[in-house]
Amino acid sequence: MSNLDLLLKGLAIGLAIAAPVGPIGLLCIRRSLAQGRLAGFVTGLGAATADGVYGAIGAFGITAISALLIDQQRWLALAGGLFLIWLGIAGLRRAPAVEAAAPPRQARDLAGYFLSTFALTLTNPATILSFAAVFAGLGLGGAGSVDAALVTIAGVFAGSALWWLCLSAAVGWLRERLGPGLLVWINRLSGLVLIGFGLVAVWTALR
Repeated sequence: MSNLDLLLKGLAIGLAIAAPVGPIGLLCIRRSLAQGRLAGFVTGLGAATADGVYGAIGAFGITAISALLIDQQRWLALAGGLFLIWLGIAGLRRAPAVEAAAPPRQARDLAGYFLSTFALTLTNPATILSFAAVFAGLGLGGAGSVDAALVTIAGVFAGSALWWLCLSAAVGWLRERLGPGLLVWINRLSGLVLIGFGLVAVWTALR
């Protein structure tokens, strides 16, 4: 299999894993609406980087790490759920109108957006299961040279990043056409939905 084939397969895997709308997608949409395209894209890059990490585990066939993550999935899900609840509450406590009018200007704000989605994506054991299944189905897991694995991983990251770029750009375009009052209500609703995602994750982990 050529490097181009591996890159394209990795690209498709990254897009397929990132595209379904869940808490990470909602967070990207919310930040794109509240802070603009850059904040949304950096949020998505955090998830894309975590996808690249999981892609590396799948591409290199590192079963010890994947088994450890699966064994600890209850605690990971609990941590992720609590983090989602905190993000939702923090969003509700901010002044949405001010937030919507002022895009982030400090690197630490963007770093926080990146790290939050990176951590949230890593705490979702279903992601590693998805990557393991897809890589095994395509015959990519643990096989081939290091160069082939790296090309595949690069494709996974690029595919995921491409999705977040398109999503944040589309939502940013929409943001410019919505009034401040509507943005306030969208901000509140998205915060409540994030809390709902978190509560479901915590309940699932504890049951």
